[in-house]
Amino acid sequence: MHVNRAPIAGVLSSVRYQKGLYLNAMNPASADRNEQNAATVRGDQEGAVQAFEVTFKQIAGLLARRIVFNLKEGDRVERGQRVGLIKFGSRVNVLLPAEAQLRVKVGQRVKGGSSVLAAMPEGGLS
Repeated sequence: MHVNRAPIAGVLSSVRYQKGLYLNAMNPASADRNEQNAATVRGDQEGAVQAFEVTFKQIAGLLARRIVFNLKEGDRVERGQRVGLIKFGSRVNVLLPAEAQLRVKVGQRVKGGSSVLAAMPEGGLS
């Protein structure tokens, strides 16, 4: 993953950078121990009773040691908008609300900016 895109439209409610190691991105420990930038977007879903948030983490790897993210808390993003990149690629984790209905399967290849990962239930959260 080189270019990173916003998973949903909304406002950045949190941006947290963490220094760390440069383990291989395929190593499960890299999600917690590697250099990373975690951004949380408070989504706007029309008709939702309760707001929801989606967090995505840019995680540096063994070769990819440069995370680029120039947005800050309070900035608005649109779904699919380019928000940053990891030079030489690496890994991005997307953390969804439990109510999200997954649209992809384990092992399925996805394409940034066009693959739909999940959808929120009709009528939003209750």
